[in-house]
Amino acid sequence: MKKLLSPAGIAASLGLALLLALALAGPALWGEAATQRAVADRWAPAGSEFHFGTDDLGRDIFARVMAATRLSLLLTLGATAIGVGGGVLVGLTAVVLPRYPRRFLVWIMDMLLAFPWLLLVLFFTVIWGATATGAMLAIGLSGIPNLTRLVYNLAASVSEQDYVRAARVAGAGPVRVLFRHILPNIANPLLVQASASASVTLLAFAGLSFLGLGVQAPEYDWGRLINEGVAHLYTNPMAAIGPGIVIVFAGLVFTLVAEALTDRPGQGLRGVAAAARAAVLPGAAPLPARGAGAGGPGDGADPGGPGDRGPALAEVADLRVAFPDGAGGLVERVRGVSLAVRPGEVVGIVGESGSGKSLTAMALAGLLEAPAVVSARVRRFDDIDLDAPLTRALSKRLGTELGFVFQDPLTSLNPALTIGRQLTEVSRTHLGMSRSRARDRAVAGLEAVGIPEPRRRLGDYPHQFSGGMRQRAMIGMALTGHPRLIIADEPTTALDVTVQKQVLAVLRRAQRSTDAAIVLISHDIALVSGFCDRVVVMKDGEVVEDLDAQHIREQARHPYTRGLIACLPDMRSDRTRPLPVVEDGVPAADPLPGGEPRRPAPGVPTADAGTRSGGSAL
Repeated sequence: MKKLLSPAGIAASLGLALLLALALAGPALWGEAATQRAVADRWAPAGSEFHFGTDDLGRDIFARVMAATRLSLLLTLGATAIGVGGGVLVGLTAVVLPRYPRRFLVWIMDMLLAFPWLLLVLFFTVIWGATATGAMLAIGLSGIPNLTRLVYNLAASVSEQDYVRAARVAGAGPVRVLFRHILPNIANPLLVQASASASVTLLAFAGLSFLGLGVQAPEYDWGRLINEGVAHLYTNPMAAIGPGIVIVFAGLVFTLVAEALTDRPGQGLRGVAAAARAAVLPGAAPLPARGAGAGGPGDGADPGGPGDRGPALAEVADLRVAFPDGAGGLVERVRGVSLAVRPGEVVGIVGESGSGKSLTAMALAGLLEAPAVVSARVRRFDDIDLDAPLTRALSKRLGTELGFVFQDPLTSLNPALTIGRQLTEVSRTHLGMSRSRARDRAVAGLEAVGIPEPRRRLGDYPHQFSGGMRQRAMIGMALTGHPRLIIADEPTTALDVTVQKQVLAVLRRAQRSTDAAIVLISHDIALVSGFCDRVVVMKDGEVVEDLDAQHIREQARHPYTRGLIACLPDMRSDRTRPLPVVEDGVPAADPLPGGEPRRPAPGVPTADAGTRSGGSAL
């Protein structure tokens, strides 16, 4: 509504209303005058009786211009629909194709895009002939390459968002992800481009008809009327200028529509989102459970750590994650990690940025896709082999039993869909609930995480929630299924300490109410040791230590772990001395199974050096 009240919005609305009225009523009001012949009045000049004069048969040119509005606009909208529809179809298809077919398709579109647009139009016109339908097809198909490039670029960027990756893990197929998750988020620039294309298409149609390649007699559109009037431009200029004025007016209206949509970027998304019945659950990469074990560097047989609680709920053994280096090789970012999470256990993974903790968790949840290269001796959730192709039934199980809370909920929640649509997706898709039951379950989920007025807030969009509320909403999404494992990837990093405490309290309540296991990833070893049963310390893609959280200070042996602990101030810290920092030099880590030495991990203090003083004073 705000957009419609802007100057561009008001002008566009009034212009569209006028064009629509002329298209609907024009043939009825002016159709008879447009076809009535009066040879005695042929080529009469413009005046009070004939506003644009008459043609060679004495027909009123103004009436013909008004009556031609319907055909001119229908052909324009038809060609625009072909161009936009084809561009959306080809662009979205390119996003989901494998690497080499995608490159081939995009290469074909780029090659067509390199040709001058008018030459393409004339080429297709020759193929389909000089008719109104042929011109519509020619102009529409010539616009597909341009729209394809726009859609492909936009969709490719959106497809990398966390909520899209999570939707795939939740069991959403490619078509569902494209049309319910990606398309609503690129709708605004598409609407702008479609409006701008309509303006260009209108001028192109007028040009083809003027050249005799468009609408043929006895039919007529604005371009053909200009063609008929230009021969008498000096004796009756309004015969050609009159239709031109209407073309310019319609083109300006379409341009104003594009301007109004651009006026408030992102608002055009709501119209498309409202048409979608449901959205794929953004946080569908389910949250891990309480009690993941992490094996030490040399532990290959049993990746569990202290506090064995029976068979593992989720497990990876000898996990390796690599990425292409651009030169034909691979760079390994996770090397031989073994990790087990047992029912009801709360496991913390701690380490500096780049240590591989998030990659390990995402591999455990099955969220890593190409170009990541993932290999493991074992990678499973309960009895589901995550390295094997998943059936629809197994995908549904993952969507309800595994939850994932991302670090930044603003990028993990779909901005085009309401919180309610996103919370009800798991219940409706995987649990088969009706709309009303799914909404009741979503209300219960928001209520469980402490969001006030949960039923009313279901209609809000993610940007209407504060940072802490968005994070709690993500946790609430995990509770709408039957979570057995909740993986929280740095859920408190961007929050102040008060909100951090609230989010952790919500996680704890969720764990106790569902008896789910939790994997908590964080940089803060103090936070992790206070919240978890076990702490797994990672450095440079490897697990360096696996400790009981309650005795972490006493049990820590690795110099990197001791360095992290030493960097934590407490009430007994000497405030006159600078904070200690972790040294850059490190000793060699423990050997791999079989005696193969590990590469030293830079950034870990030596066992003797521990930490050095430096940095800012307290």
